[in-house]
Amino acid sequence: MNLLLKYSKLEPAFYLSDDVVNTAKSLLGKLLVSHFDGEFTAGMIVETEAYRGVDDRASHAYGNRRTARTEVMFARGGVAYVYLCYGIHHLFNVVTNQEDIPHAILIRAIEPLYGKEIMQQRAGKKKWDHSIGSGPGNLSRALGILTRHTGASLSSDELFIADYGISFQDSMIMATPRVGVDYAGEDAKLPYRFVIRDHPNVSAKTFTSKFTRR
Repeated sequence: MNLLLKYSKLEPAFYLSDDVVNTAKSLLGKLLVSHFDGEFTAGMIVETEAYRGVDDRASHAYGNRRTARTEVMFARGGVAYVYLCYGIHHLFNVVTNQEDIPHAILIRAIEPLYGKEIMQQRAGKKKWDHSIGSGPGNLSRALGILTRHTGASLSSDELFIADYGISFQDSMIMATPRVGVDYAGEDAKLPYRFVIRDHPNVSAKTFTSKFTRR
């Protein structure tokens, strides 16, 4: 199936919003698509985290920190920021807002939908399970996203986000503090993580598997 034809990429203006928290919530239900070496893989975004840039102590760009790694966060919204965590996990982020405002959204989990056999192979799994696409490192592995894709345009044909035609009522969305940012002090308590309530692919294990997609 050619996902380039089936679904419409998000308009560039989507990524230029000055409200990174609302944008993170709006990404739930969108389709994250990779097309590398002729292989299409895609999943519906079910978990995100917003990072508010220079005044957010959990952000890599806190205090206007500009390094070789974080410079892409200061680009005009609509590009990928992919960094390596613990020397193992490639974590995919969406850069938003205008140039020089380093807002970013970590995509933490997807519901795999297309190219599931490819995703399973990339994950090194003999049998399918919900860990494939659950957690930011796992979803990047499933979609073939690597640090070399940092700076890639999300309007490209290799890596993009598309409208999947799904929207969720507020009652189906839960806002929580972000994961693994205890170092951020009071900012660690901000409700900047958004999940589809009870979805089986949400990364935190405190959620049960009651969600059924219609």
